[in-house]
Amino acid sequence: MSIGNDKGAPHRGAQGIIGSLREALAAASRDETARNELLPPQPLATASALPPPQPKEPADMRREPPSAAEAARDARGGTPNIPPADLPLEADAPPTTRVLRGAKPAAEAPARTQLVRGKGSISRQSFHQDPVVGWLVVVGGPGLGAHRPIYEGNNTVGRAANQRIAIDFGDDAISSEEQAYIRYDGGERSFLFVPNLAKTNVVAINDKRPTAAVPMQPMDLITMGRTQLVFVPLCGPDFDWGDIADAKA
Repeated sequence: MSIGNDKGAPHRGAQGIIGSLREALAAASRDETARNELLPPQPLATASALPPPQPKEPADMRREPPSAAEAARDARGGTPNIPPADLPLEADAPPTTRVLRGAKPAAEAPARTQLVRGKGSISRQSFHQDPVVGWLVVVGGPGLGAHRPIYEGNNTVGRAANQRIAIDFGDDAISSEEQAYIRYDGGERSFLFVPNLAKTNVVAINDKRPTAAVPMQPMDLITMGRTQLVFVPLCGPDFDWGDIADAKA
């Protein structure tokens, strides 16, 4: 009997713990119900306690007046980038890009180079300008490397722009007008250098100071002021414009 009693003791202990928990939960429930009964009833919120409703503003008072762009958009039914003809664009609105459809205008084609077959005819009926018979090339002083053409007949040499041969490169030691003369005679096919003895600034040709007309030879060195020039002829014993039979026809 003692053994049987020992085996049933644990079962009775578990039943006692569960019963104690049930009693504790029931007691807690009774205490909560009693507490709620002791609290005074809370009044329900009435319509007078609620804040009065705010009056609604009309839709046209809440909205800012439409801009010119919005008015134009509304007038054209919401179609973008196509303003109606009777509504101007805003001052700060960019201009509408216009699309040009169709073929682009063709650029003018450059003139085609003509092919010359056989011996072409060359016209020598008249001169385009006074024919060049030689050159003065600056080899020293201001204007180094420049050149000036020599024309048929009488050529005045000076610093001014109205001289037929203007040595106007900034050398103030050259006389403004008629420092010297260079002549080409087509009949004689010869060049002459003539100094102007009335000028105080003297000139030299091949380091000699002429006092009269001096025949010129190819590559003669002329000194004027602080400038040196070399004479380079085109015409002479071997060629003259008169050799072209129809040049002056």
